[in-house]
Amino acid sequence: MQHSRPVVQVVRRGLVSYQEALRLQQDYVSRHRTDRGPAHALLLCEHLPVYTTGIRQKPYPPHLLDHLSLLGAEVHRTNRGGLITFHGPGQLVCYPILHLASFKKSVRWYVGELEKTIISVCRRFGITASTSPHTGVWVGDNKICAIGIHCGRYITSHGLALNCNTDLSWFSYIVPCGIEGKGVTSLSAELQRDVSTEETIPHLLDAFRHHFNCELAESEMPGLSETDQDHQHRK
Repeated sequence: MQHSRPVVQVVRRGLVSYQEALRLQQDYVSRHRTDRGPAHALLLCEHLPVYTTGIRQKPYPPHLLDHLSLLGAEVHRTNRGGLITFHGPGQLVCYPILHLASFKKSVRWYVGELEKTIISVCRRFGITASTSPHTGVWVGDNKICAIGIHCGRYITSHGLALNCNTDLSWFSYIVPCGIEGKGVTSLSAELQRDVSTEETIPHLLDAFRHHFNCELAESEMPGLSETDQDHQHRK
């Protein structure tokens, strides 16, 4: 018996605050838990400058977080895996909100497929990328994509951040993901030309569709929760 492939909504939000992205993720997580409408989603966005910390190992020192906020970026503590990283314009952020029961109930498998997806995207641009004992996807000793996820009851949130034409100088104020002696790079830095998030998105969607063996459908009202939609209809 052949099973149909899961359908994942593609929700394009453009440039949004980190707080708004958290709210949107929680809305789709709630859909999974309450069976309230289409739930599998691939949230695509860019963030205003923000440093985020994860839950792995000890908390990031508060005085260092205070220093980062003086640079003009927001600072948020999160429940994703990993340590500290940066998000900002020119970085394609992808938050898959999936119930792994529709795919494979394995967090290790899930993270591996995210890594394979980004390696495929890089290959399409002629860049050789790989995994390492550290998380994320790398070009040599330079990280091109950070991965930090949360998974509760096999429902995923948070996700990955692929550097397209990001201002990499923001990373100089931190040890990205807590890994000493490594650098960061971007699609633009590797190719020595401007590679925008808009140019990258079609390649990401094709690779995601292939590696997760799913169908993708564009969201009709991208980024709006049912509460937001009801509010709009009442205006």
